[in-house]
Amino acid sequence: MSIEWISSACIGLGLAACCGFRVFIPLLIASAATKLGIVGTMDGFEWLSGWPALAGLSVATAFELGAYYIPWLDNALDTLATPASIIAGTLLSTSFLQIDDPIIHWGLGLMLGGGSAGIVQAGTSLLRLGSTATTGGLGNPVVATGENIASLVLSVLTILLPLVAIIIVAVVVIFVINRLMAKRKVWFTKRV
Repeated sequence: MSIEWISSACIGLGLAACCGFRVFIPLLIASAATKLGIVGTMDGFEWLSGWPALAGLSVATAFELGAYYIPWLDNALDTLATPASIIAGTLLSTSFLQIDDPIIHWGLGLMLGGGSAGIVQAGTSLLRLGSTATTGGLGNPVVATGENIASLVLSVLTILLPLVAIIIVAVVVIFVINRLMAKRKVWFTKRV
């Protein structure tokens, strides 16, 4: 296993997890990085570095960022963002994983990339619901700003320092899993 393979896997997985914070920021960062020649994708994913992808992802990112600052729309977007983040995470991780067998390639992309994006998205959704419940939605713009910053910073860090970023992403995913399990345990004990 070469360092190039490990690095590209870390880039794919790191960007995929960032899709749990925002769906389009990691896609935009990946598009810009491939356009600038900083990273390369697997064969078949060259479209990510094209001008149409860069333009479309820029517009989608702007709309997504703005929509999360509208109090009632942010919770509604979480319903759409969950499957979208899993799809985007799968796409990003698959576009960087260097595996020749298409079944293993897409299977790992879905399990690792889609799974990490879904876990992070579940955590952010719970955080937003908690903010809505405790502040009546007034704290949601603070949550949205934190998610925007996390997605942007971790996406850029993933491109520039993939091995460092994957450690940070792993810590975030483990933290979210622990919080989700704690919530589940509290919910289950209240029901019994």
